[in-house]
Parts: sequence; structure tokens; C-alpha cells
Amino acid sequence: MTGMPPISSRVAAVLGPTNTGKTHYAVERMLAHASGMMGFPLRLLAREIYDRVVGIVGEQAVALLTGEEQIGSENARFVIATVEAMPVHRAVAFLAVDEIQLCADRERGHVFTDRLLNARGYQETLFLGSDTIRPLLKQLVPEAEIITRPRFSILSHDGSTKLNRLPRRSAVVAFTAADVYTLAEVMRRQKGGAAVVLGALSPRTRNAQVALYQSGEVDHLVATDAIGMGLNMDLGHVAFAQLQKFDGHDTRRLSAAEIGQIAGRAGRHMSDGTFGTTNGAGALDERVVEAVEAHQFMPLKRLRWRNSRLDFSSLEALAESLDADPGAPGLIKVRDALDDRSLGILGRREDIRERTRGPAAVRLLWQVCQIPDFRKTLTDAHLHMLATVFKHLTDDAAVLPGPWVGSMIARLDRMDGDIDTLVSRIAHVRTWTYLSHRQQWFDDPLHWQGLARAVEDRLSDALHERLTQKFVDRRTAALLKSLRERGELSAEIEPGGEVVVDGHPVGTLDGFAFTLGASGLAAEHRLFAGAARRAVTQKLNRLAADFVHEPDAAITIEGRELRWRDATVGTLQPGNGLLRPAIAVTATDELTLKARLAIERRLEARLRRWLDDRLQPLQALDAASRSGGLSAAARGIAYRLVEGLGALTAGDAATLTRQLSPADRRDLARLGVRLGVHHVYLPALLKPAAQEALAMLVALAKGTATWQPAAGRVSLRTEEYPAEPAALAALGYRRMGRVALRVDMVERIAARLRELARQESTFALPDELVSSTGLGRDEFLALLPSLGFRVDARPQTANDEAEPAAAVRIRRAKPRRQRPSAEHRKVQARQGPSNSPFAVLARLKAVVA
Repeated sequence: MTGMPPISSRVAAVLGPTNTGKTHYAVERMLAHASGMMGFPLRLLAREIYDRVVGIVGEQAVALLTGEEQIGSENARFVIATVEAMPVHRAVAFLAVDEIQLCADRERGHVFTDRLLNARGYQETLFLGSDTIRPLLKQLVPEAEIITRPRFSILSHDGSTKLNRLPRRSAVVAFTAADVYTLAEVMRRQKGGAAVVLGALSPRTRNAQVALYQSGEVDHLVATDAIGMGLNMDLGHVAFAQLQKFDGHDTRRLSAAEIGQIAGRAGRHMSDGTFGTTNGAGALDERVVEAVEAHQFMPLKRLRWRNSRLDFSSLEALAESLDADPGAPGLIKVRDALDDRSLGILGRREDIRERTRGPAAVRLLWQVCQIPDFRKTLTDAHLHMLATVFKHLTDDAAVLPGPWVGSMIARLDRMDGDIDTLVSRIAHVRTWTYLSHRQQWFDDPLHWQGLARAVEDRLSDALHERLTQKFVDRRTAALLKSLRERGELSAEIEPGGEVVVDGHPVGTLDGFAFTLGASGLAAEHRLFAGAARRAVTQKLNRLAADFVHEPDAAITIEGRELRWRDATVGTLQPGNGLLRPAIAVTATDELTLKARLAIERRLEARLRRWLDDRLQPLQALDAASRSGGLSAAARGIAYRLVEGLGALTAGDAATLTRQLSPADRRDLARLGVRLGVHHVYLPALLKPAAQEALAMLVALAKGTATWQPAAGRVSLRTEEYPAEPAALAALGYRRMGRVALRVDMVERIAARLRELARQESTFALPDELVSSTGLGRDEFLALLPSLGFRVDARPQTANDEAEPAAAVRIRRAKPRRQRPSAEHRKVQARQGPSNSPFAVLARLKAVVA
């Protein structure tokens, strides 16, 4: 420092973990002096402290100096600056440098080391930072007093947590922009959104994103390790999504000190904080956890150093002075900084060397090489810009041409493009913002400062809007905020069953089943689900109470479904026996078990009465088959009829029917059973209502769709009925080739045919007999063999379909055996059958005699 009183000041180092109040302490110490200067590692942090100091002493007393911003008077009592921009030539009573452990940083460490060794306040100097620098600081600045400050709150390890289970006020940390964007998108779906903080963001965008988080609009933050350096936020938990980072040279695991610096953002002032991992990052090593919780890390082994007493007499002299050795243990020479690399490349170009004749030109080239590359890549484009700037400044005008600067900035003044495009434009325009503050390089520096800042601000605002659009769902965020403020979201159920939460339709209530509408966001889904289910639970239990008192007419049975108020409230399932189907209540988990059981009992009562009304004869027969009121043969027929749902062929029942006595036949007749020639059946079950119930029972038994013939149909064609004969038989139809005929019609037709056959051996087919079946003539004729008849003769005509039915002659398929006379039967009864053992024995005796 020049022009300052002789240094006999107090030098102290306030060391400790994050959240120890070091910065607050330093601000208080500075304001106790007549003048002061504080250097910070980030422009954002410098701006935060500047605003705080302005609030205490007013704007006139404070200046802000960064590479891209200059506010306030040069003669202001207090100067807040980034470390690189600190006006170290100015004499101040108090001087402080924050995050002094960055002396070990690969890119910027030599600047911090220079401030450690050379910058002093003439009354008091403070260095703030981590305890890891203590041994080297004591070695290099032996006069420094070490002040250790404990952390205000406890920082503890909380293990690994899934992303969707992270608590409110959490930060998720990754180390590449792509990973941050991916995690932010996941957080948007699962938590409603997250703020995003990257080192590549402009301070304005970063401030806007932090404000989004601090305001409570979102509860989570996704960031790179940029949050580890002085950003003071209301964080309760820090979760590492990755434990490795690329440091510009290698991909390596984070050190315990790095984890501690980032994790220390959790728990501000007296509020405790936690840290852990997430997103499959794996568990932290136990030794790392112990070090972070105890704030005890391996001390720094060396600090980055570069000679600050440079020789500008020539390019070679400058390079040689930059290559000077530190001359003290614990310091390592830096020769790979961006400005040094840029100088090495440009210094070899002949067009540049021609312009660096003399110390002033060499000094100017060094200043140009110190223009930062905010894109963090030493590319040909950046080197080309440095060369162009240097050439303009060494032309006759010795300033940057206005038209060229204007065209370069105008190319960046575009708000279109995606996030990465806007980030790239901001990086470019920040370079011009930096340049515009080199006053001597412009004819009208204030104009260009204003223009560059305006473009940067517009791009920053556009980037903030893009980030918010992509990674924050404002609807869900608003719901979360409403939930926190009111404690509960309001939910209503519309008359049509639509469930509405805070004015947003979220699902439907259909009967006793609640269906939550699809949502692309897991957080919104959970919010809506919780509020909606609370409302639905209350509504469902009220509905259940109403339902149990409803009349039977209000509950309909359609196919396999039981319906109430146009909604399915139960489905039929196979039960214990054909006539005893089970019921499954159609309801979701919001319905209580007590209400579900009450609904089930009411549905069972409704089904029982519905089946009684339609299938009473079959149920009576079922009861009779289980009682002792019928003979064994009659019970057998009753059982077989129940098993066949009211119909079976005479052939299947032949063995039993031959055993029936006249009394048995009367008992079965009283039960509604008709013993036909071709079928044994219950005529009452052929009515439409009974057919509806039978169709349902058949579908349940067969596991098929419910099918029922139209009411009144006595015949069906192939395309009109199911392929399975058993289903037809259960519904009282007999399959006969390509058609099926109802069993009562089969008996009626067969009886009429037998009557005609008794009158004459061949007989004409009556037209009315054919028409009564609803079949065509040829279809009817195809049935005759199944009934024991055949066509005897039919005239040949050109148009068979026009041939009248009466023209066809019919006869029995086999000649009828002559019935013995009554006298013959009496003799046969006395003698026994001619082939009986007794008749054979009698004939043998006669032969012997």
C-alpha cells in the first residue's frame, strides 16, 4: 500500500467453520474505524455486504468495487470489493479478506495469497476463513493473532435420503450444469419445483433464484458448490447428489474440507442443520462424517503464490518476473493461471510482439490478458478477442472503437434460445461489462457501462424466467404455500362427482370409488391426493349411511354389476354354489371397513331378493333336493336340474326317470318340473326375468361375458348365440345343428309330430308348425332327425323356397313297433319274458319230456 501511515496495526485471523459469525464480526470491526476495506471471493457476496453496510451508514459512505460494477465515490470511507478488485494502493484503517483459505485455490489462490502477505490496514487487519489455513498462516504471518470461533449451531449427518423424501428447505448439490438441470427437473415433478444456483449464472440471475427460494415459493434448491462460498440462505439440510467433481484437471472425490464448506450452509445462526447424500450417491465415509461434524479437517499443505512485483520492461522480463520463486516454505509458484497462459500464447504472436515495444505496452498487454473468460474456457474465440482489444488500444486512438463495441454488444442483445444459450450470452456480455469499467479504454465509458449492464440485466431476467418456467411449477408451488399458510387445502365434491381442490379439478367420485386424475407432477399429485382423500373419506361414509337405507328399486343389477345412482357399487363373483354368487364392493381405500361391511350386507340382501323373484322355482327345487321329502330318484333329478340351472336332456335323466313312481312324478310336478320326452325342465325359468338371472349365473360360472337371448325368442341361429352348448342348455335351449330351439318348443313340436304320425305313417308338414318356430322351411327340416323323424318325399321344383311346407311328406325315422294286445301282455306277464331263465327252463323240460 502507498500513502498510508506506518504499519503498526493489529493483525488477526478469525478462523472457524461456517456459521460462526465471522463476517458479521468483521463488519462491526470495520464500522468502528474511520475507514475500512473488505475483500470477498464473490461479487454476489460483496453486493450482499455492501447493501448491509449501506443500511447502517448510508450510500454516501460506502463504495462497491468489483470487476463488473463500481458504485459510490472513490473517496467513500468504506470500500466493499471482490478480492481481485480491492484498491490495495489506498490507505485504510481497517482491512479484511474473507475466505482466506482460498489462498490454496488453483485459479485464484495467488491473488488471496498476495492479500495475505501484502494487504494491511494501518490500524487493524482481519483474515477470515477456515481453520485449515492456521499452520501456514502462522508460518507466513507470525504476528497474526489467531481467534477461533465455534459454530453457532450443530451440524449433524443424516444419512442417505431419496429425492422425493428430502425435507423442506433442502439443497441438493451436484457439480455439472447438466446434472443440476436433471435434478431440478426431478424436483419439479416430485416437489413442485426448485431454485437453481450455478457458478455460470450472472449475479442478477443468481439473486433472483435465491430470492425465489428465500421467499418460500419453492422449498428446495439445486446447486453446484457455488453455494458453499458465502451464500447465506435459510437452509436446513444439504444433500450431496455426487461425491466426485472435475476440478479442471482431474475427476476426484471431494475432500472432507470441501464437503464441510458446502454442508456448512445448512443451519444458519442458532438453527441446527443436517447433511447427507441422495440420488444414489452412496454413503459418506465415516471418517469424513466425523471430520465434518467436528469441523476438524486436514490443514492446507501449501498456498498458491505468484510474484506481484512484476517487471514490465519487456515481454521476456515480464515472463521472467512471473516465473520468480516464492522464496518461502509453504508457497507454490503458479504458472498456469488464465492470464499467464493468455500472455504466453499472445506473446508468441508476431503481430502482438510488434506492438509491445516499451514498458507501457507490455503493462497494457498484461492488463488485457487479465480480462476474465466468464465461459471458463481458454478458447480461440477468447484469445481472438484479447488480441483484437489489444490492437485497438495500441492504435492511434488508443481506445476501443465505439461501432465495434456496439456491434459486439448488439449481437448479444437477444432473449431467444434455451437456458444454455442464454447462459453463454450472459458470459459474453459480462466480459463487456468488465471491459466497460476500464475507464481509460473508452471515449464514453459511462455509456458503455450502462449499455452492457442493461443487456446483461435483460438476459439475466430472461434466464431467470426460463429457469423458473422449466424447473418450477407455479401451480404446485402456490398450493404448497397455501398449504403451509392455511394448514390445509380446501376440497369440495361437485354434484356430478367431480372432486375439486382449491378450484382445481383433481379427480372423480363414482359411487364409492375415488379416482385421482393424472398429474405430471408427483408433488402436486401428493398434495391433491391428500386434500381430496380427506374430503372424499367424509363424503363416502355419509354416502354409505344413506345407501344402507335405500329401497331395492334404487339398486339395479346389470350383468355382473350392482349399480346405484348410475355408478357401479359392487360386482358379482363366483361364490359357494351356482345359486350363491359372492359380492365384491367397488370402493377405494378411503371407505372405512365398517362402512364397507355395511354396504356389502345391503348388496347381499338386494341380490338375494332379486334372485328369489326370478329363480324361485329353481331355489325351491334346490331346497327340496337337500331335504328328505323326496325319494332318492326324485332328489337325483332335482339335484341334476339345479346343477344344469333348470334344464337337462331326457337322455341324461333316463336312469332316474325310469325309477320314478307316480307319486314322485306328482311331487316333481308340484315343484314345477316338466318331464318331457326330450327334456326335463322348469318352464317358469324360460321367462325373460328368469333368463336374465340365469344369464348372469352362467357368465359367472363360465367366466364369460353375460349373454341373454331376446325376450320371446324360441329359436336362435348360429350367429346369434354363443358357441358353447353348455351356456345354451343352461338358458333352456337345445343346440340342433346350425340352430338352437327352446326346450318347450322342442317338446311342443315333437308332440305335434308324434300326433300326426299316429294318424298316418307319412304325413304332410303343416305350415303353421314351421312358422311357430320362426325358422325357414329348410332350417326346420334339418331339425327332424334330432326329433326322430325324416323327410319321406318332397317334390322337385325350380324354386325350392317357394315350395309349400304341406308338399313335404314326413315319416318316423324308424317304424313304430306294434304294441302287443292286452291279452298277449297278460300271458306274457304270467310266463315272464320269453328270454327269461324260467321260460328257457320250461322249454328245456318240454323237450326232455
